[in-house]
Amino acid sequence: MKAPKAMTIRLSPEQAEELETVASVENKPVAEIIRAAISEHIDSRKQDEGFRQSLKERIERTQRMLK
Repeated sequence: MKAPKAMTIRLSPEQAEELETVASVENKPVAEIIRAAISEHIDSRKQDEGFRQSLKERIERTQRMLK
């Protein structure tokens, strides 16, 4: 299993305050709220047919470059 990767994000003061409020109300760490939101976004993209088509096209272009 790979080690977790640390990343940095920049939020507006308003976003940071709202995120901290959500985390506080849910009694969860901010990082856990962020990870859940990212997972939901990725799952949503995986189900989106437009995204899936764009991904397939990108893979095909990349494979052509390797030939």
